[in-house]
Amino acid sequence: MVVLNGANLKLSDLFNGSESNFSTPSPSIVCSFDQDLDTVIELAQLKAQRDWFGAIAALELLLLPLTQGYTAENSNPQGLLLAGPMPILSHPDLLSGLYSGILTPKAWKHFIPLPFQLLGNGTQELNNIDCKTIELPLFPQDPLTQEQFCLLLTKDFGLLMLIGEDEQGLASFQFSFDPDVVTAGWLTLRSRLALTHVPQLSELDRLVREFTPPTPDYRLVMEFSRQLLKQLPGLPIPNTKPRSIFPSTHSEKNQEEPSLSQHSVDIELLQALTHEIRTPLTSIRTMTRLLLRRKELAPEVIQRLKAIDQECTEQINRMELIFRATELETTPVAEKTLQLVPISLDQVFENSIPRWQHQAQRHEVELAVELPKKLPQVVSNPAMLDQVLTGLIEKFVRSLASGSAIRLKVSTAGHQLKVQFHTQSICQINPLKALGDLLMFQPETGCLSLNLDVTKSLFQALGGKLTVRQRSQQEEVLTIFLPLGNVAHKG
Repeated sequence: MVVLNGANLKLSDLFNGSESNFSTPSPSIVCSFDQDLDTVIELAQLKAQRDWFGAIAALELLLLPLTQGYTAENSNPQGLLLAGPMPILSHPDLLSGLYSGILTPKAWKHFIPLPFQLLGNGTQELNNIDCKTIELPLFPQDPLTQEQFCLLLTKDFGLLMLIGEDEQGLASFQFSFDPDVVTAGWLTLRSRLALTHVPQLSELDRLVREFTPPTPDYRLVMEFSRQLLKQLPGLPIPNTKPRSIFPSTHSEKNQEEPSLSQHSVDIELLQALTHEIRTPLTSIRTMTRLLLRRKELAPEVIQRLKAIDQECTEQINRMELIFRATELETTPVAEKTLQLVPISLDQVFENSIPRWQHQAQRHEVELAVELPKKLPQVVSNPAMLDQVLTGLIEKFVRSLASGSAIRLKVSTAGHQLKVQFHTQSICQINPLKALGDLLMFQPETGCLSLNLDVTKSLFQALGGKLTVRQRSQQEEVLTIFLPLGNVAHKG
């Protein structure tokens, strides 16, 4: 078992030198000889963040079935989650089913956490109160403030994952299901909480005893690893080029290398920016949803908080779509595949159309939908298809003037499903300006969207095809063709 002494150790110290835990390989091991130290450090940080986001997505998928036992009648927490320096989960079912704590220096501003302010009695039984997210203080100079971490305890498994430093001092993503490592992680966090004399420490000790990390089922660990790899965002391709054994002329180098270098820098910058934008927005959305659970809020406050939640969600989804587009753009053609499965469009449209209608109403744009009585199955990727269709709706409602109209018509066309968007603006559509190789920018609204070529590539990766016909400066018809599921699986 890992033994800890002192309160100055970092969580990454538990992993360094151990062979039983997962740690992403250092980019310095595989980088080419012409990369400088700054490039190595930057790539390490980017890769660690990529793995971190993939792990969070995998963890949410793993946790959802485990928190289904949390109901109004059975309000016992289904687990304990300690994270820092910001929240990592946003799914409402997870937020309500877990007892969560955020370790952050910001907690010093209001040292007594919210649940105990509301209760007025910090000794009340935990299983008689709703699950809450509380803030727990860290000293600003604490080494833990330099790490992103998550400690999770449930009846089925314990998990410690973090972004820290490897033995070379480079950013590295690490995780472990080992009960000894998870317990050592808790002791590390507990030493900090004891220093700050948090009133919740006895309750946290009780929860740790209740959810003492067991040796997990190997299938659970395999499923987490599989989902982590599946959920990984793309990593920009380094600006490397195979060295030719034949000499090249000086003019050839001048023509080829600058364009390749600039494209690589643009893609890498765009991916880094989407990360930087999504992270604080996710935190804002999480805090907003926590505030919405208060019962004493005025109707006007609730309305404003819901508007913030929706705006954050739309921005997060937009950044996620841009990130996925850059991922496809940096993937070799032979590897540019998504998992395509037969899906029912009834469920896709049932979940999405009310959201699209509300989105259009906010921008005072009419959205009329015409669906057949029975929708056939199509072969596509359900999550990505919803993202791309939502991205199109957002592009339309943000670019059209108030009072304009969008008509969405779905029908069959031979062995394909035809999804057609017909937009009519009451005035000339504001022209878009190209922003790099992937994006379009509307100066009047500040709206970013994927350009037509990238959007076509996305639908091609989804197994479909996109065509656009512009009838006038005020009218446009965009048609998507998707293969029918029953046809694709015949024979």
